[in-house]
Amino acid sequence: MTLMKNLEPAVAYLSTPVIVTGGASGIGLATAEALAAVGRPVALWDINGDAAIRAAERIALEFGVRTLGFAVDLRELAAFGRALTATREALGPIGALVHSAGTVDTDSIDGLTPQSWDSGIAIHLRALAFLVKELREDMAGQAGSAVVAVSSINATLGNAVNPVYTAAKGGMLSLVRSLADRLARDGIRINAVSPGQIVTPMTKPVIDALPQGFFEKRVLLERLGQPAEVARAIRFLLSSEASYITATELVVDGGNISSQRG
Repeated sequence: MTLMKNLEPAVAYLSTPVIVTGGASGIGLATAEALAAVGRPVALWDINGDAAIRAAERIALEFGVRTLGFAVDLRELAAFGRALTATREALGPIGALVHSAGTVDTDSIDGLTPQSWDSGIAIHLRALAFLVKELREDMAGQAGSAVVAVSSINATLGNAVNPVYTAAKGGMLSLVRSLADRLARDGIRINAVSPGQIVTPMTKPVIDALPQGFFEKRVLLERLGQPAEVARAIRFLLSSEASYITATELVVDGGNISSQRG
């Protein structure tokens, strides 16, 4: 028997810097680590600036790449300019954006306030639009530039507990499709990743408060996901392997959306 040689080319990872919002914890931190592991400089933006700086320093030592940790409140548009200036000075022109920062409301429609609505929409949805606007010139000059927005399966399934989060994540999917049309003219791709039930600092309190197996029973793979599993999907979408993929949602949920288990 003749064994076929592996004719698949090695994945070509780019070397241009990546901004990761929400980079100090959860999916954002796992994404920064996954990108650094293949040699990409990363800027970790997070509302917790001290945590972002510590994570960036650790990643730089572990993977030998240039990093930056920076405190950014994505609800404040005026903060973007300072953060972008610091990032460009530290890492150079930006080649990619991963918008992973997020918060979640848990008070349903009964506890909805103008403040909670404005805050959630600003962090998830408005920040994506304005960051892309600010970064378009940087990315247009970088071969293989791409954006990944971290949405959620809630954008498809809906959830009575968190209407602001659900609305914002649904808006992100629509915004990604709109931006893809415009950014394609500059050679920039943009896609969304929609995680399912992932164990992160944001979800851990809810997981711990519910009966064991509450979420797992609906997941075809019968387990919760880990941030690194989402991070690898994001890294793929930023790589040359995804060079003909734009305006797309990649669901990383272990088979939750399609499940009829309950």
